[in-house]
Amino acid sequence: MERVGRWLGRPRELYNLLRFKLGGGAAGMPPLDQDALSDSLQTCYRYLSQTSRSFAAVIRALDGELRHAVCIFYLVLRALDTVEDDMTISLETKVPMLHDFHSYLYQPDWRYLESKEKDKQVLEDFPTISLEFRNLAKVYRDVIADICHKMGAGMAEFLEKKVESQQEWDKYCHYVAGLVGIGLSRLFSASELEDPIVGQDTELANSMGLFLQKTNIIRDYAEDQLEGREFWPREVWSRYVKKLSDLAKPENIDVAVQCMNELITNALHHVPDVLTYLSRLKNQSVFNFCAIPQVMAIATLAACYNNKQVFRGVVKIRKGQAVTLMMDATNIQAVKAVMYQYVEEIYQKVPSTDPSSNKTQQIIVSIRAMSLPNGTMVSRNHCSPIYLSCAMILAALSWQYLSAMSKASEDQCSRSSQPASRECHFLRPSQEF
Repeated sequence: MERVGRWLGRPRELYNLLRFKLGGGAAGMPPLDQDALSDSLQTCYRYLSQTSRSFAAVIRALDGELRHAVCIFYLVLRALDTVEDDMTISLETKVPMLHDFHSYLYQPDWRYLESKEKDKQVLEDFPTISLEFRNLAKVYRDVIADICHKMGAGMAEFLEKKVESQQEWDKYCHYVAGLVGIGLSRLFSASELEDPIVGQDTELANSMGLFLQKTNIIRDYAEDQLEGREFWPREVWSRYVKKLSDLAKPENIDVAVQCMNELITNALHHVPDVLTYLSRLKNQSVFNFCAIPQVMAIATLAACYNNKQVFRGVVKIRKGQAVTLMMDATNIQAVKAVMYQYVEEIYQKVPSTDPSSNKTQQIIVSIRAMSLPNGTMVSRNHCSPIYLSCAMILAALSWQYLSAMSKASEDQCSRSSQPASRECHFLRPSQEF
């Protein structure tokens, strides 16, 4: 009953979650015409669903041939990432594989059968993925091969190298996420669904990736520590503790939170670029694809800011909150309103004693100015009182059903999710549905 009470305290989230569970959230995601797909392309979409339900949903919603290009782009990078993650592959084998991986796209029979990772099917059946890669138009092939080449080289560079400076943090995030943003932007422009400037402005596209990557790195501190991974830059955490793992010690919790707040402030500096990038998009399916992860990220940072729980376990936004964000983020004004809401939430939590408080407040003021250029708040989609009442009634009538569905979903997710040794956070969605 306590859980029910929490839901009833957020009727709009409950209404949207029920709508999503009952199929209302799939309205903008038309099913693929399976009969129109080749057997190999159907297999690729099956692998997409197996490796990420959330990415599968938003990729399937993309328009036209861009959908297939992004699907193959994702699977190629997932395969590359699986090689990087697999700690059973010796460095003598792994480093050349990462450097040469882009060339495997043009080798019809190349596959790797010795991976122990959970997503090993994308390596074992790489000939199917590479076949569909070669079936893409040349403008798409060139982008995917180029990004794969650059990302493989970057991954090899950081295999035995820890992130020392904030500059290196940006460099690492560029290799594993910024390049993804750049590649996607070039695909958007190549499809002619977006203007050439979207693919040409690599600085903005890079920021899109860095904002997501840094958010997940910050949020996943505890999980990464358990798996022996370190992504927080030494330049920052060494001012607070002697070892990164010391942040998890109870006696260090106050300085740990200050260290995290400094990194969150760093990540917030990408938000102006994110808003500028999104404001250029014209195609609705591309906008939704790009905007949804960004609003999830800002909500995640707001949940993490000044929150000691980050050092005890993974902090996640509520499912109803995630679904509401997904349904809201359909235009630039709504996204600006979401950004305003969550940076304001962070602003209200900034401790006066925090060493980064002035910098945090300054970047929030800048984001506010971009979100409210005319000084007036842009309203988001709100349910009328009748809908809120209906949501509460639905909660009372359908709670048992919803709980069963949620538990089944969580059980399925827990069976299929096994932390990787060094996973590209961009390819790890911030919220599964």
